Amino acid sequence: MLVDTNVISELMRPKPSGVVLAWAERQEEFALSVVCLEEIMFGLQARPSPRLSQWFDEFVANHCEILPVTAAVARRCAMLRGQARSRGHRRTQADGLIAATAYEHGLALATRNVRDFEGCGIPLFNPFQD
Repeated sequence: MLVDTNVISELMRPKPSGVVLAWAERQEEFALSVVCLEEIMFGLQARPSPRLSQWFDEFVANHCEILPVTAAVARRCAMLRGQARSRGHRRTQADGLIAATAYEHGLALATRNVRDFEGCGIPLFNPFQD
């Protein structure tokens, strides 16, 4: 399952949501888009925390497969963003790349922001809900 930035951010909190934590503990491995990796690293640069940096580095090393932006992902992203635009919706490049990564790898996306990814042709899961 591909995991969105907001799920990882929740797991990094001093007291994460019990529902999210219980869900995460049942997962064997997480897939993480390189886009989410950048978002988390940007957040850690903006608000440095040696504890969180160490937690994240260990989490990625032990539990994550980092998925790159490939030509296929970039093309799928452009298609998804173009379709959203033609329907009068805005989809950010970051969200488009995350959705396209899930699509190209045949993965579901775990996110709190399900609405941001509707219509992308990928299964969505909100780990913040029971």
